[in-house]
Amino acid sequence: MNEIELKCKELLKAQGINISSEIDFDVNGEIHSLSLEYIIDTFMKASDESQLVFLTAMQKATEAKGMGINKFFEGMGQLLLMTHLSDKIEV
Repeated sequence: MNEIELKCKELLKAQGINISSEIDFDVNGEIHSLSLEYIIDTFMKASDESQLVFLTAMQKATEAKGMGINKFFEGMGQLLLMTHLSDKIEV
């Protein structure tokens, strides 16, 4: 586990958020569930710069009032699903 990934997971723990929590996404009537840990782990496969952007955005989301961190992970999960599904589309 790299330093940025560790910081992301510690940030969730400090917020009292279970890293195993899942978010359900409805894609064309089919439910896909992604855990927060999976979302973090997947984004940590990106470049060092992208990892740092992810961490910074996550930190800003935790500072936001209301549902900032939830919206952040919903958006990141949607991005992962769109990327995964677009890889499967034959043109």
